[in-house]
Amino acid sequence: MQLPIRRSHLLVAATILVISGPSPAQTQDPAVGTWVLNVAKSKYNSGPPPKSLTVTFKPSSAGGMTVVSESVDATGGTVRTEYTANYDGKDYPLKGVPIADVVSLKRIDARSSERTDKRSGRVVQTFARSVSPDGRTMTVTHKGTGADGKPFTNTLVLVKK
Repeated sequence: MQLPIRRSHLLVAATILVISGPSPAQTQDPAVGTWVLNVAKSKYNSGPPPKSLTVTFKPSSAGGMTVVSESVDATGGTVRTEYTANYDGKDYPLKGVPIADVVSLKRIDARSSERTDKRSGRVVQTFARSVSPDGRTMTVTHKGTGADGKPFTNTLVLVKK
């Protein structure tokens, strides 16, 4: 026997869906998309900035992120890095970074995360990433130790393409 659906039941169900909103799994990471370095607004104290940098963030099937960056350094050389990692603090393979072999990601809040690069288990550099509330600007604080053994902090400002 099929019971009639009452309008009041539909209204209650619709109200619950609207009030509850999307689940965290359904909420898109604000970093998703393609970002381009604004060299003029960025600050590099580890040497000359790259001529260009483009970073693409795509959601991975496991709930993490696949990230590909392509840059042209100050001398005109090209560098491509790539990784797929979840926001669980575990190590994942990192390609294209000579000083590191694994990467880990941690979610700080809805718009911020941290990337840690390691080589042979030792942290070699970190990237603290934050997307602006309007979703148009990403600021990345890059810390590490240069080839000269001195610590550095770079501030990268990227704009969404």
